[in-house]
Formats: sequence, C-alpha cells, structure tokens
Amino acid sequence: METTLNSINSTNSSVKASYIAKKISGKLFGPDNLFTGVFNTLGDSNSGDMVIRHWINEKGVEIAFKKGASGIITTDAREEAVDSAIKHGISLILVEKIEIANSFALAWTINRFAPKSKRIVITGTNGKSTTTHMIYHILKTVGWNVFTNTDSKSEFNTLIDPMVAKLISEHALNSENSYKVQNNSENTTNQINPENHDIYCGKNQIDALIIEVSEIQGWLDKVMKNHAFLMTQAIDPDVVVITNVALDHIGLVNSLEEAYDEIYGAVKAINAGFVVLNSDDVLVKKMADSLNQGITPFYQGKGCELEFLSEAGGIFFKGKLLIGTDKLPFKSQHFLENTLSAISACISLEVPLEDIVNGLTSYRALKRRFSIIKESPRIIDDFAHNPDGIRATIKSAASLTANIPNNNNNNNNKGSTSSKNNNKLLVVCSIRGSRGDEINYINSQALSESLNELKMDFELIISASSDVVDNLNVVEEHEKNIFLETLESFKIDYTFEETLENSLKKVLAMARDDDTILLIGAQGMDPASELLDSLKD
Repeated sequence: METTLNSINSTNSSVKASYIAKKISGKLFGPDNLFTGVFNTLGDSNSGDMVIRHWINEKGVEIAFKKGASGIITTDAREEAVDSAIKHGISLILVEKIEIANSFALAWTINRFAPKSKRIVITGTNGKSTTTHMIYHILKTVGWNVFTNTDSKSEFNTLIDPMVAKLISEHALNSENSYKVQNNSENTTNQINPENHDIYCGKNQIDALIIEVSEIQGWLDKVMKNHAFLMTQAIDPDVVVITNVALDHIGLVNSLEEAYDEIYGAVKAINAGFVVLNSDDVLVKKMADSLNQGITPFYQGKGCELEFLSEAGGIFFKGKLLIGTDKLPFKSQHFLENTLSAISACISLEVPLEDIVNGLTSYRALKRRFSIIKESPRIIDDFAHNPDGIRATIKSAASLTANIPNNNNNNNNKGSTSSKNNNKLLVVCSIRGSRGDEINYINSQALSESLNELKMDFELIISASSDVVDNLNVVEEHEKNIFLETLESFKIDYTFEETLENSLKKVLAMARDDDTILLIGAQGMDPASELLDSLKD
C-alpha cells in the first residue's frame, strides 16, 4: 500500500470514493460518490468534502449529510452508521488504520494544491517546532509563499486526524488571488472547482511546505508504528531535518532504541534530496550509515562545514563567518542547534546566504520556547517537558543568570555592599499530569541532576497546576508522589504548591530584581504568562 505523491492520480481534481477505498485498502459502503471537496474534520466539513474520523455513529453521519459531505472514512462505524450512510447517500469507507487514510489525504492534498512546492520535514525529540518555525520565517522573509503546520503547542503535527491536509487546502484556497467558488448550500465557503485545477498549480503555487512531523504518535495508549515514516512518505520531501533522539513518549516507546527506530523512519522515507543531521547527537549521526541511494547528508555541529564557534564569535559556513554571535536572536545551546538545523535546510534549498542571515536576524521565537516574558526579575518561560529539554533549559537559564549584573538595587538587597554576583535561579516546574509514573520519574531525575550541578543558589517550586489543567492533564496522586520522592532521593529542597497561581505568587515574593525565574513544564505551565499578567496588580 503506497501513499506517496507518485502513487496518486493527479490527472483529475475529483475522484470516486471507490478509488480512495482502493488506495487505502478500505471497504466501501453506500454509493460511489464523486469526491469534489477536501479532506476535513466532521465539524468543519462542507459540500463535497471527505470526512476522516476515528469513529462515527448514526448521529455523526447525519451531521455529515447536513453539511453536504460526499463521504466518511473511519475505522469504527458504530450503531447504525452504515445503514445511515446508505440511507442518506453518503460513501462510507471502513479502514483498518486511520493513519493510512490520513497519509493518503496528505499526499493527495499536496498533489492537488502544492505539486511543485519544495517540501521540508522536521522531526526529532526536541527542537522540532523552533526549527520548523525558523525555516518558515526565513523563507517567508525571502518572499516565498510558504505553509507550516507548526504552532506554539505543536498540535498539528500528527496523523491522528486530517488537520495538516485540511490546513494546506485552506492555505491554498485563501491565498491572495486564489480562485474562489461560492457554495450555494447553507454553509458558504471556498470550494474546489474541478474545471480549474491549473489555477492551484500555476500563479498561486505554494512555494514551500515546512512540515513538523511528530516523531512518535499513539492512539489510546498504543503506538502508531512507523508514524514518521508514513507521514514523511506522504509528503515526499526534498529535505528531512533530524534534530535529536531522546526519550519523551514513555509508554508508547520505552527505550532509546525504539525512539531511534521511529525517528529514523523519516530518513528511510525520503527518496531524493538532503538529510540534515545534528552531528553532535551520536544517534542522529548514526543515521547517515544507511541512507537511501541519492540522499546527501548535510552535517551541522562541531567540526562540520556549518558550526557555531563561541571563541571565534559566531556561526561559520565552510570556514567563513556567516553570522556573528551578537546578531543571533538566541544564544543558548539548544537554540544554537535549532538555528544550525534551520540554516542547513535553507542552504540545501539553495537559499542565498545573505537572505538566510536577514531572516535569522529578524526571527522571534514561538511562544514558550525560552521566551523572556519580563525583566527585573527576568522571567523565562519554556516548554521543557522531557529530560533533554529540562537539562538544556536549566543550563541556559543558569548561564544567563550568572551574567546578570548584580545591581543590589531592590528592597531585598538594601544594605548589601557585596560586589559578588549572588544571583539566584528560581525554578517553577509543573508535573506532567495523566502521563504515567515513568515520564515523571525521568523528568524529576533530570531536574534533580541539573539543579545539583548548578554553581549558584536556587529555589524550586513544584506545582500540580490543578487550577488550570483540563481533565486530560490532571496530575494523579501516584504521579505527584513519584516526582516528589525522586527529588527527595537526590536531596533536592523544594516547595510543593497544588495550584499554579499560588506557585507564581510564591516565586514572585521570593525574587529579587537580579534573580531569574524559570517556568518549565508542558500543559500545566501553559497559562503561566497570562496568570502573571493578572497578578501584576
């Protein structure tokens, strides 16, 4: 079963449901309708669309009918869904794996809306969103018509649903000067006109798709095997970027070897072009040992043709200074690695070096990617949610804290005459809720080891964030216990606060102007910036 762009019929912009069923090894129930819309979610579907959904019942079929959808693809047709589809004249395709349907949808959509685009896939455990966003910004600055699926929470980088295909369709349909057809049904929207296929392949061509791919994905606590391979194969990229290999999705995979195999799937899936490899990561560098024929490795890192040399003052390409340290938007280690990867991808696309430099100097990070949200005291917010992210973020925050001039100019410091830099790092960390014991154990271990390595004073506040998380991210008692017990085993002093609001109040009361407050964690720390704004008064 192939879902590559080359395997998809691109001679017509409309295809029968039976064609789709055959391509995804599905079974068709109901009429063999003509699919004239886009692949979509049930809630946003319009006339002619094909809905992709894990499960659907009779009520869902009726919603699709009222919206004018031509068909539904699902792995689970519940209750009277099949009979309802036949009754309402909707094609219903049953498939064994929803990711096969979504990978087909992605390949079909690219072939339909962006067949001549340059395509870049970014995957790995850490740094995917920042690297993706940085490439996107550089190419947009150059003037390319670019699409990316990356947002601040990395919600659109999976094959669980048809969101990436849907977003590409919307980007093409909403591009300036794009062809627009007003639907006469109750839901007025942009529709695909079968007679105007060339419109989308000509002057409105999307120049580049920069797509972040989740390295590991699961559904109902089961790993979707070969997720990165399937998605990359569907995209058929010119460049694949691998950031690093580390443990994050505990329970879906439970060893570095398993994580490596899933991430390496993206490398196996590329047929021609470049693979950007972080040579400072041993496992990533190893991927070059078995590249497909016709693939060119592009190494970035220490000793490579593209590297950051701290002593020499910047990033060098082939021995020549490309951009000085003073012009880099961020200087922490993990941001430097992301920057090198982004530059490598753009060089692989033959973007002029001066354009790359111009894009970098104007870049601003995604929300919660080592974002400095306040000064005096400096408050840094970072989506550090796994061991490598925690270690890198604490190391970078400590380095910044050590270099803050100690002015001794606030009330807490009155009377001090010491010239010694005694700035303190104040860490507020949210526990990952509803993720199990193992990820919280290794996160707490990484936090403990990082703090024990600091050569400065620190304070640690742990929060369950019970006042801000939804029911999918509640910290269970056993998760809280494993996190705190691990801290205690490393002899780390901490304060526990049940709510995020109390955690922030406490840390603000502790902080002097010369200190640094570091906010780290996943969903439980997401609302911190807004909460801080409300606490100003």
